[in-house]
Amino acid sequence: MANRLASATSPYLLQHKDNPVDWWQWSPEAFEEARRRDVPVLISVGYAACHWCHVMAHQSFEDEEVAALVNELTVPVKVDREERPDVDAVYMTATQVMTGQGGWPMTVFATPDGQPFYCGTYFPRDAFLRLVRAVSDAWRVQREAVVKQSAAVVEAVRQVAERPAAKALTDSVLHDAAATLMQSYDAEHGGFGGAPKFPPHMALLFLLRHYQRTRDDDVLDAVQHTCERMARGGMYDQLAGGFARYAVDRTWTVPHFEKMLYDNALLLRVYTHLDRVAGSGTGRRVAHETAAFLARDLHDGHGFVSALDADADGEEGLTYVWTPAQLDEVLGEIDAAWARYLLKVTPQGTFEHGSSVLQLPEDPTNAERWEDVRGKLLRARAARPQPARDDKVVAAWNGLAITALVEFGRAYGDADAVALAVRTAEFLARVHLVDGRLRRVSRDGVAGEPAGVLEDYGAVAEAFCAVHQATGDGRWLDLARQLLDVALARFRDPDSGGFFDTADDAEALVARPADITDNATPSGLSAVAAALVAFSALTAEPSYREAAEQALATIAAVASTHGRFTGYACATGEALVSGPYEIAIATADPDDPLVAAAWWHAPPGAVVVAGEPDREGVPLLASRSLRDGLPTAYVCRGFVCDAPVTALEDLVAKLA
Repeated sequence: MANRLASATSPYLLQHKDNPVDWWQWSPEAFEEARRRDVPVLISVGYAACHWCHVMAHQSFEDEEVAALVNELTVPVKVDREERPDVDAVYMTATQVMTGQGGWPMTVFATPDGQPFYCGTYFPRDAFLRLVRAVSDAWRVQREAVVKQSAAVVEAVRQVAERPAAKALTDSVLHDAAATLMQSYDAEHGGFGGAPKFPPHMALLFLLRHYQRTRDDDVLDAVQHTCERMARGGMYDQLAGGFARYAVDRTWTVPHFEKMLYDNALLLRVYTHLDRVAGSGTGRRVAHETAAFLARDLHDGHGFVSALDADADGEEGLTYVWTPAQLDEVLGEIDAAWARYLLKVTPQGTFEHGSSVLQLPEDPTNAERWEDVRGKLLRARAARPQPARDDKVVAAWNGLAITALVEFGRAYGDADAVALAVRTAEFLARVHLVDGRLRRVSRDGVAGEPAGVLEDYGAVAEAFCAVHQATGDGRWLDLARQLLDVALARFRDPDSGGFFDTADDAEALVARPADITDNATPSGLSAVAAALVAFSALTAEPSYREAAEQALATIAAVASTHGRFTGYACATGEALVSGPYEIAIATADPDDPLVAAAWWHAPPGAVVVAGEPDREGVPLLASRSLRDGLPTAYVCRGFVCDAPVTALEDLVAKLA
């Protein structure tokens, strides 16, 4: 049988290339084959770092009996959800419509026209065998009912994509969104809602900006508590830095161990912002450790790779967990006893087989001793089996990382972080931008075929705006304009002012996805709105701001009652309500104290540029001269400017 996955760029598809299942990649040819054979299509969706995807693969897709049945009764199609988020979005909505929940692995049976008629997630081997037989029987014997069911599911998917009536995203809407978030706040353990707990990075970013504008101390307390508990628990890697995907419990103790680029990029922004706003020692520590983790473990010399796997050597969490005996072996009796107390490693364990996930409930009193112990544990851990790395580069997630590193690097004066952000942006511009359009993924420095979706255009355009601010190079503003103009021309809904997730010339699916809510990453609409606001502030071109306002108006009704699922949009709303501030520093010295103060004290969503007056390609520096030969700060808000200042304390007062 043909090995159709052997040429894939997706590490997830390559994981399945030697399965006895006769997988097809997502393609028109696969559905044509199903029509020719008159069988259903099995659409199996997952991603490379997904633990339960691995489990189902081992139990079913590597099993000869299961494979023979699947090959006989279906045309099986394997999809990487991270490479084809458009396909994932359509069938995930169908799964949620049919079952009330979703997740990965996702298992969908569809007609040869791609219309889903049975959806689920993980199935154990024997249940999956029964399901394949039952679906095949239904397709042969009850064809009319199956087709009727698939049409009903598709109609339901299309209805889910319908937008509520537009209303302006005002300060009162943002107040309501924050209030709904606070109603679900877990005052004991931090976070919002119950288990499992995902890091609520976009909600936290929104709340930090909301606090900056409103000075609501309850909001800041909730953010500080949540950030503290996440950073102290097992979801955060206490030895090497970096956050896992989520915690399975309310207390942030036991994680699902995969580490995703997008989580860590967004959390780097949160912890940096927390330190800027509230002077948080934990914020500063975690921001520095997370930036180091991104640079050390997720950058491949071209861009940032997608994830580290949950499993190592086929066992979940193997790399990360410890028993008391393992600590004794590495540290010796005295240091091991100290480490057991410090890191909450017990004989009973917090994970499987008496092992414990490391926690750090309080800062060590002896920092030098902690660094010595930490180094020994890291060296011992490095000798263990290591998690696989999903080494595809996703445009949108790299955009998130670039923006985070620019904010971190400028806040702390870390030139290496800014340089890494610029180098990664250069890679995206060189490799992912092909004939004026974005490609979604690359691998080993080579662009893949999947077209960029809306979140790619939004997140990369916002990143290019950030790099423009960091470098004062007008090229990045030109590139951001190019991406935003494509988004406005190809993705925008002219009737509502909202956006679709796929371009008008993209592959037609059974429904055109248009998700308005944030999930693990910002929605495409949220991402592009943030980029439109930043670009407008940097160029003083109000048409881009107006486009952002119209887009955000399509989700304001949802934001009022579901702040938890509109965090990035609400954070952008805070920037709009705040101004956003446009801060230009006329100076020949990029390290001038005025520049550092502008980045550190920047109000919500503010843009900052610095350079010599009238620098080419930097609109905010046009006609901005030095006063009395001194570096001079110009502070504007919504295109209305204050008098320029040269004294550091005057600039800080204006930004406060």
